[in-house]
Amino acid sequence: MTPNLAVRQSLTLSPDPSRVVVKLFVPGEDAALARTRAQALIDRVARLDDEETGRLLRDTLHRFGGRHRDLAGTFQHHYDLVRHRAPRARDLSPTTRLLVGAYFSHEYAVESAALCNPSMVVHPDQDGLEPGQLRVAISLRQIGEGHLSSIGFASAVLGPDGRLAVAGRPGPLVVGQQVAVQRRRDLLAAGLAEDDCDNEVSATVLDSLPERYDEATFERTLAGLPPDLLSRGSAPGIVEQLRRTNAASYAVAFPADTSLHQRVLWPATPAESNGMEDARFVRFVDESGPVYRATYTAYDGRRIATRALASRDLRRFEITPMRGPGARNKGVALFPRTVGGRHLALCRADGETIGLTCLDGDNRWQAPVQLHAPGRSWELIQVGNCGSPIETDAGWLVLTHGVGPMRRYAIGALLLDLDRPERVLAELPGALLAPDEAERDGYVPNVVYSCGGLVHSGLLWLPYGASDARVGFATVPVDALIAAMVELPPPPDGRRGSPAQRPSGDGPRV
Repeated sequence: MTPNLAVRQSLTLSPDPSRVVVKLFVPGEDAALARTRAQALIDRVARLDDEETGRLLRDTLHRFGGRHRDLAGTFQHHYDLVRHRAPRARDLSPTTRLLVGAYFSHEYAVESAALCNPSMVVHPDQDGLEPGQLRVAISLRQIGEGHLSSIGFASAVLGPDGRLAVAGRPGPLVVGQQVAVQRRRDLLAAGLAEDDCDNEVSATVLDSLPERYDEATFERTLAGLPPDLLSRGSAPGIVEQLRRTNAASYAVAFPADTSLHQRVLWPATPAESNGMEDARFVRFVDESGPVYRATYTAYDGRRIATRALASRDLRRFEITPMRGPGARNKGVALFPRTVGGRHLALCRADGETIGLTCLDGDNRWQAPVQLHAPGRSWELIQVGNCGSPIETDAGWLVLTHGVGPMRRYAIGALLLDLDRPERVLAELPGALLAPDEAERDGYVPNVVYSCGGLVHSGLLWLPYGASDARVGFATVPVDALIAAMVELPPPPDGRRGSPAQRPSGDGPRV
């Protein structure tokens, strides 16, 4: 490991099992026969007398109300979801309905198993700071029972100098609620092209939709399909595919009076039903102003897919699929601005090398150009990025991860040309950060991993997951890091050289 560059901070974030949300619980759904026992449970609750019903509800609200926002409203919502199981729903009193909802609810500790893989961006609120300080927003991968991942947040203040203060994270937590969104026809078209859905039905729908449309417009368009198209045997399946592809884009929002650390982005579609993993946030800036963007891995228990987030204020988020060969596999990381008019991203489309991909006019991420392949002993299994490129005067600083013997993860660094990021200028010859003895044990042993840092006052601030047991923080002087890199000779064709072309030891410095 490159010595004396990364300085670990003493402050860490550990999983907090008291951070809980309320989820729907249907008895019997997890049984081997998947036979719901909902109706029988509702019948038993309905047979309680009014005194017992009132006492149970008051006791439940007293016991759990302080841990959640509007718990009675949640009970009512859960009752509404199962009331079709009640044979005489109209006969149930309001109190009984809330109590039924309580029996169909349970607490879920979002980070009871692990807390890891953070990214760090400038916080939208910079009020009340002293000179030399910067408030940052930290995204977190929270893992609970069943290895189910969601996205959470924390806030911290950096500086002055190398000081770090992380704000407390008290509840209650709030899951984002889906809200109306103006969907984009070009993203729907890209999704249909990805699934090879090119036929008269899909073409007619695309031709009929405006560039921006809402859910009602989409459904009216489907309802208005000509009968001779709908009469085809394949039409029902195509219409269902259109609905699935359309629903992959959605938006969620949080109440204005919630703090960032109380907000939880929770799986909302079938594609992410088993988790939203490894969000890589970046503050993207163009002529329209700053916007927070992120990529994450959606997991349904069998397949992975890449999704994009966008938010102006970290309170309302729009989620869209990412399409094209450059968005396959995990680890897409967006650049913080366009380069030469191009929207660029780092990726690992083949599962083991770092590539550079560009968004085309059809909203598909093109086949990547290879930037960095496994070459050194600590990264021979695979390499990938540790978040979005960071712009410096010397070039784009890219933090990398490499996997070595015993699946041990370490963090390294590359430097890309500012105007031609296809060209790798230099690389750090050794690891910047690797698990020490205090970090090697955890939910996933022998791993240090980050989803993105930032530069403040000449220091690279690097949040990282330590074996998924906790989140640590390290600082690295940017000038010293770049000075420690080994310059790579430009290849004859101006593209990235092969691993064999890299110097194996000391060489010219950048």
